[in-house]
Amino acid sequence: MLENILLAGQGGQGMILLGKLLAGMAMNADLQTTYFPSYGSEVRGGTAHCHVKISDEEIYLPNVEHADAMIIMNQPSMDRFGSRLKEDGLLLINSSMASPPADLPAGVVVHSLRVTHMAHEMGDMRVGNMLMLGAYQAAREWLTAERVEEYLVKTMTGRKAALLELNRQAIAAGTAAVTGG
Repeated sequence: MLENILLAGQGGQGMILLGKLLAGMAMNADLQTTYFPSYGSEVRGGTAHCHVKISDEEIYLPNVEHADAMIIMNQPSMDRFGSRLKEDGLLLINSSMASPPADLPAGVVVHSLRVTHMAHEMGDMRVGNMLMLGAYQAAREWLTAERVEEYLVKTMTGRKAALLELNRQAIAAGTAAVTGG
């Protein structure tokens, strides 16, 4: 198993954190992982993307040239990285701020979630990345709901503990958006 994931959006949309969470969850599942973030000097509002690789074998290069899965939060990110998606890949896209290209590779599964709208309805724009985490978890077998919950409880301590229940709700909403549940 090798999963090449490219996550991209603007600074403040939580793609760097989401990549870090995915890498941590993979390590907790005894999988090999790399996490390679990149963001503009502006941080909030600038570009932010990261490369995450997850495998049951050793990983030699951290960068994702051809993605098995993409999580895209805005149109500039779709325009910049969309051509890196492989055939039969997975595209999770924030349809509040982006549209998939017309020329997607064959077999790509697209899940369009109105992430910005959903986060606004939940009362906290910061949960967009957790909505996408739920969507990704629903689409990929290696990442079970139990693994997500275990990792969140382990890492969301101190001041972050107050956000645990809201993040659980966002993950559940993202999962439901993909599964129809």
